[in-house]
Amino acid sequence: MEKMVLEEEIVIVGAGIAGLATAIALKRVGIRALVLERSDGLRVSGAALTLAPNAWLALDALGVAHKLTPLYAVREKMCITNVATGAVQEVSLIRNNRGGPITVHRKTLLESLAEELPRHSIRFSSKPISIEAQAQEGPYTIHLEDGTVITTKVLIGCDGVNSFVARKLGLAEPVNSGRSAVVALAVFPEGHGVREHVLQFLDVGKRAGIVPLNDKEIYWFLTFNTPKGETMTKDPQEIQKQVIENYAKDFPPIYAEVVRHCDLSTLTLAPLRLRLPWDLIFGNVSKGNMTVVGDAMHPMTPDLGQGGCAALEDAVVLGRHIGKSFIDNGRLVPGAVAEAIEGYVKERRWRAAWLIAGSYFSGWAQVGREGWLMKMFRDTIFYTFVFKRLISIADYDCGKLPLLDDQNKTH
Repeated sequence: MEKMVLEEEIVIVGAGIAGLATAIALKRVGIRALVLERSDGLRVSGAALTLAPNAWLALDALGVAHKLTPLYAVREKMCITNVATGAVQEVSLIRNNRGGPITVHRKTLLESLAEELPRHSIRFSSKPISIEAQAQEGPYTIHLEDGTVITTKVLIGCDGVNSFVARKLGLAEPVNSGRSAVVALAVFPEGHGVREHVLQFLDVGKRAGIVPLNDKEIYWFLTFNTPKGETMTKDPQEIQKQVIENYAKDFPPIYAEVVRHCDLSTLTLAPLRLRLPWDLIFGNVSKGNMTVVGDAMHPMTPDLGQGGCAALEDAVVLGRHIGKSFIDNGRLVPGAVAEAIEGYVKERRWRAAWLIAGSYFSGWAQVGREGWLMKMFRDTIFYTFVFKRLISIADYDCGKLPLLDDQNKTH
């Protein structure tokens, strides 16, 4: 069979949050991109994610925020229970005039992003197996598993923690944090009656929480220190049982009740990985007209809820830099695009490294280890002073996309 050969201006690898958001940003500045997704459809399985004010500013720049804000409530307060003592602390989640975080269904977010793209912008069942650079600044030849060959002027990796494009750039592999996380949705057909605050439960080596999504659904999670040498089960029912009978056995009854109502199709258990900040600071985040976005650039632990937020920021910033180059030159000029990508990397590298470090430190401080000193630091110092400083990273505006006049609009 003769191989199919395609020529594209920009190819994005991965149709997750980062990939779809990047495609929308480029579309809004007049550039069509082809998104390659290895799955046979949008990966809408999974639970939910919390989006802080910085993410909503990015979604507003992408023209998507208005589709989601009517569906979900702002979370203004977090109540933190020390499982050992029963003491409860309240922490405000409101950030200045920008409101607080909003937790959304992952499926709803992905579908809202995908709706913004033209038909045939996403090519499903398209797994890259090799990438070849024909020159320092491209073009790039991508060979897919099905035999298709695609050439492109610009290549953007949005392919997650195990990024194929990041490896091509030579970025160091993410490392294991030593912790794992379970996330899922709980469904209460008759209503759950849980108030709208975020509830969090802390114990030595464990941190759990529940966040109401609406009257009938609750997002719940558990992070814990991964037992050394222990193989993690992949059976959702067994994971649910382990959470109830082992990890959460001393938690307040409300948490176990939520886990019992778990929709097992949404449950995932995975090790938490991160790219070391210095590997990001000193590594190759771009080469010529190739770069990475989202988890492909900066995988981080979920302890500040900034993974998805940072991916949306990335998309807007990259779209702004490439869009300005495109508008100024009237087309994609390889050398000018490489300079635009360098500008994107310069703007994102240090912020992403700080997000990784802050997230890891937040998880370490909250999960902690045994000992009175660690408990005093967490309960007296961390939540009173440090945590407020850490969540201030949500006080960030990634900016707008350049305005596009009618003559430059994409077809």
